[in-house]
Amino acid sequence: MYINLLIKIKNAQEAEKDLVRMPFSKMDLAIAELLLKQGYLKGVEVKGKAIKQMIEVSLKEEKVIKGVKFISRPSRKIYSGYQKIKSVKSGYGLSVISTSKGIMSGQEARKQKLGGQLLFEIW
Repeated sequence: MYINLLIKIKNAQEAEKDLVRMPFSKMDLAIAELLLKQGYLKGVEVKGKAIKQMIEVSLKEEKVIKGVKFISRPSRKIYSGYQKIKSVKSGYGLSVISTSKGIMSGQEARKQKLGGQLLFEIW
């Protein structure tokens, strides 16, 4: 689940680690690649074979992630249309949305006029 991925990344960053390993899932990989593209991570790799695949996330030296706010939880899913997607921390943060076209940032979803499940905000 992506919640575990984000908490592990945030805790490893606070402990000044440079690598985090997680069990593989397609959703975790998509979120890690989005965070890499947005500049929050240094690198993302998939290692191992079939059943024992792992995602290795390389962290940057400086603390980039200040906070994470989970909007949708397994018990309560929050959906939004593209008109209601707001910027995070006056544009300094990133909202992540699961749409019919895959996982993307709130800004991309607004441009493509796609709504979906609001997953989390990160800054």
